[in-house]
Amino acid sequence: MNSLHSTAQRYLLEHNVICLATCVENIPWVAPVFYAVYSGKLIFLSAAHTRHCKNIAVNPVVSASIQEDYCDWEAIKGFQIQGEVKVVPAVEVPAHISAYSEKFPITGADAPTEIASALDRISWFALSISTMHFIDNSKGLGHRVALDPIEILTI
Repeated sequence: MNSLHSTAQRYLLEHNVICLATCVENIPWVAPVFYAVYSGKLIFLSAAHTRHCKNIAVNPVVSASIQEDYCDWEAIKGFQIQGEVKVVPAVEVPAHISAYSEKFPITGADAPTEIASALDRISWFALSISTMHFIDNSKGLGHRVALDPIEILTI
């Protein structure tokens, strides 16, 4: 694996929040959600009543970004992503819970009552990435490289 792929994988694993951009009837919406990498996809959980989940039910194609809140333009790094979100089938949910709780232990078997109760009311989602770019302004303003999602998400 080359240096760029290693850097991109490390960045993906070290960050926690993806901002999902959904759109229905030409009305866009952005929602930040916690994510984990599992089985070549980005997985997240959310409640069906949220606007982004309602949008995904109508139009599963999303754009997304993963980045920090940088103060210096030369420091900007992150991902620009496009893909399709699907609800995780019930039979696959236990494996997703296990993978997610490895990254976020508070959601695991010893979850506090409030978290455990909330987890009973959510759905699990998987984002299959079709397009992935890694931005690294330390290499020049607007420096952006297309990456193969399969290579980056095979962790």
